[in-house]
Amino acid sequence: MKADTRYFPLDAWYAAAYDVEVAHALLPRTICNQKLVLYRRTDGQVAVLEDACWHRLMPLSLGRLEGDEVVCGYHGLVYNSQGRCTFMPSQETLNPSACVRAYPVVEKHRFVWVWPGDPAKADPALVPDMHWNDDPEWAGDGKMIRVACDYRLVVDNLMDLTHETFVHGSSIGNRAVAEAPFVATHGDRSATVTRWMEGIEAPPFWAGQIHHARGYRGPVDRWQIIRFEGPCTVNIDVGVAEAGSGAVPRDGQAGDRSKGVNGYVLNTITPETDKSCLYFWAFARNYCIGEQRLTHQLREGVAGIFREDELVLEAQQRAIDDRPDYSFYNLNIDAGAMWARRLIDQMVAREKPRAPTIPIQPAGISS
Repeated sequence: MKADTRYFPLDAWYAAAYDVEVAHALLPRTICNQKLVLYRRTDGQVAVLEDACWHRLMPLSLGRLEGDEVVCGYHGLVYNSQGRCTFMPSQETLNPSACVRAYPVVEKHRFVWVWPGDPAKADPALVPDMHWNDDPEWAGDGKMIRVACDYRLVVDNLMDLTHETFVHGSSIGNRAVAEAPFVATHGDRSATVTRWMEGIEAPPFWAGQIHHARGYRGPVDRWQIIRFEGPCTVNIDVGVAEAGSGAVPRDGQAGDRSKGVNGYVLNTITPETDKSCLYFWAFARNYCIGEQRLTHQLREGVAGIFREDELVLEAQQRAIDDRPDYSFYNLNIDAGAMWARRLIDQMVAREKPRAPTIPIQPAGISS
């Protein structure tokens, strides 16, 4: 039997698609090395099936929909949304074993979430909180990109934003990000990195946002509060405010951000294969929320920033493939990423069967 060497847990909710991607049509996706087909039924609910016909393993995504049922494009076997075969050609009796796997699915926060592990453990309450994506008090939009790298490299990238100084210097990065102190904390399933930068020059992106929303030009207090939730969701509370206006928390009291602009960078990264992932991201803001033009501009602008990350991450994966025995060196700035990886490893380890043990009998006792 092949050893289980995967680096992602199966008992977790993974984003499979944006809500707008799933229509009354067959959409193939690969999640955790499992090939799936998604479609929206006529009642609006999403169904997710194994993308392989029980008969000859023909991908069902190459077939067609008839009402709420999937017709295999090879021999015409028909499956309902629960994966049960309801028709076979040239016979009246259906083989009782004729079925394909149906996956638990939840639609929430504009994402379609799929559980690839034990269906009995698929608790909808475990879907990561990304409510900013459809909260009426926030406005935003996002995209999905396919990145040719281990999904954990994307998590590393998001948990250490010092790279903004060097990768995104023309938009969101400047020297202050790399030089500012930070605090890393963790829980049983989450890790947080908090960084405040006081009295700094705003980078181009944020200088433009605070001027557009508040008419302000000048030094700012900037924050980045990064929260990882295992196995692959990273929500980042970001923004700037007029320097000295009270945004920075003091003495355990929350700061006043009313003279600033606040956004959330929402990220959930789904392992596709061992070396590729589906990267879903969105940028939501709580200022100028009625300006649809700004929503579009921000989505396209942030897409350009993430394109810079994509190039770095894929180059990093190629270098790892060239040096498979290389171990990363860790710096102080890697604290958040190290905790995230540790939490992922713990989730994976909990799913692996324990090795059987042989009880030891006390000396002098025979069975």
